[in-house]
Amino acid sequence: MKSFVLLIALLIAFLGFSQSNRASESELDNNYREDQFYASVTYNLLSEKPSGVSQTDFSSGFHFGFIRDMPINTKRNVAIGLGLGLSTNSYNQKNILIQEIDNEVSFIEIDEDDYNVSKNKFTTYLLEIPLEIRWRTSNAEDHNFWRIYTGFKMGYLVYNSTKFKSDLDIQKLSNIDDFNKLQYGLTLSAGYSTWNFHVYYGLNSIFDENSEFEGESITMKSIKIGLMFYVL
Repeated sequence: MKSFVLLIALLIAFLGFSQSNRASESELDNNYREDQFYASVTYNLLSEKPSGVSQTDFSSGFHFGFIRDMPINTKRNVAIGLGLGLSTNSYNQKNILIQEIDNEVSFIEIDEDDYNVSKNKFTTYLLEIPLEIRWRTSNAEDHNFWRIYTGFKMGYLVYNSTKFKSDLDIQKLSNIDDFNKLQYGLTLSAGYSTWNFHVYYGLNSIFDENSEFEGESITMKSIKIGLMFYVL
């Protein structure tokens, strides 16, 4: 995980450098395309949590990939983007113990003070397909510009894991069936030059509709807020 974070940090630094120096290095081209590689760092929130459940610590997300930019007007400042990317998302929470007993996964309410919990999180790894409608003020000569990109992102779950650690117990699970294989939501990226605000609003639950916590369906959705970096 540390190696992955370091890789993302180096990639972001490279993207920022490339974005700021791109205008002097690229040739004028009436067929230019913009922002085809991206990397993002987000703070992950859980919405629609079951009663009594709350988040703790910092929940992070790292996202990167390629988007094919397809301009749809003669100025080439309006485009459709379709891409492919990878995403890893952690969610630190308290009050829910995800455990497996006799090959059955259950979601149990706990009191953190009784367990003295040091770690309680679940993590998802997704293969993603972003689809965007893109507006910007760029042209073939000026690559420091305003942008607003809005769209839809579909994610396919390729791996998941859970980790619970306390003075009384350690539980580690992977690839359990209680996560939704398909996770999707709305996206918005807006900003100037290298720095862009990014938000993802999940439209469906992270967990399968049959998953329950204290007799209540787990309908938690993901909201991701952070920074997006683009490079040609």
